[in-house]
Amino acid sequence: MELTALSWNLFHGRDHPPDPKLRTWRSRLLRFDQRNETHIQVNRDLTAEFAAMLAGAEWDLAMLQECPPRFAEPLARACGAEAHRTLTSRNSLGALRGLLARQNPDLMASGEGGSNLILVRVPGRLGGIAERREMAIHEGEPERRAMGFVRTASGVCVANLHATNDWPDLAAEDVAKAARAALEWAAGSPLIFGGDLNLRPGKQPRIFERLRDEFGLAPPTAPDAIDHILCRGLEVLEPPRAWPPEQREVPLEGRALRLSDHAPVQARFLAAEPRRLRN
Repeated sequence: MELTALSWNLFHGRDHPPDPKLRTWRSRLLRFDQRNETHIQVNRDLTAEFAAMLAGAEWDLAMLQECPPRFAEPLARACGAEAHRTLTSRNSLGALRGLLARQNPDLMASGEGGSNLILVRVPGRLGGIAERREMAIHEGEPERRAMGFVRTASGVCVANLHATNDWPDLAAEDVAKAARAALEWAAGSPLIFGGDLNLRPGKQPRIFERLRDEFGLAPPTAPDAIDHILCRGLEVLEPPRAWPPEQREVPLEGRALRLSDHAPVQARFLAAEPRRLRN
């Protein structure tokens, strides 16, 4: 069975044009669109644009980070997928935060709250979600981090993590703790482990060596990448690679609207013939 996995940090459902001059306080406070010859920056709800981008992409499972909690249902519906949402940080008074973020996404930014979302397309090769789990990786400073985990009906397991940003040693601890728990929960079944790990193999090689040698998880995306899709118990048909920037752009008013400040990462694997589990 061949399957395609995708990982994408959604930047809290916002756009991110390549020209920093378009990211202005005028737009952030007053919600004026900003344009240059090639791109446009907007400050409005982009649920429909992210849903259309994901629905049109080729994947069997998707691991999303910095996903506004309110995105889970519309994304799953647009993609014909089952969803497992794991809340991360800043989610008290979630309904109020979501309301404010719909009015001014750029001003709220990460203040809306976040989640890690796993989507599994149904009907599909993986057969839907048979088991859901989640785990707080740490609760302290700088903010709460959590891992979502699913076992699909095919037996393939998926673990989705957004590790700590700007603290490489703590991010490495996050990743090692999550990998150990995911392997324990997978209990010998094939495992896809990934997300925004906030670690670059070229700068923090030891943690990726540990993932490979101790946990059997490989390969990372690229030496300078922080978004990774690693696996154990699967054959890698196409190693993880980032989409080119234009692939996450949508046309708007004769210009391009670039979604998120991260490029999606995609990989293709081969698994043994599935042993279907009961949903």
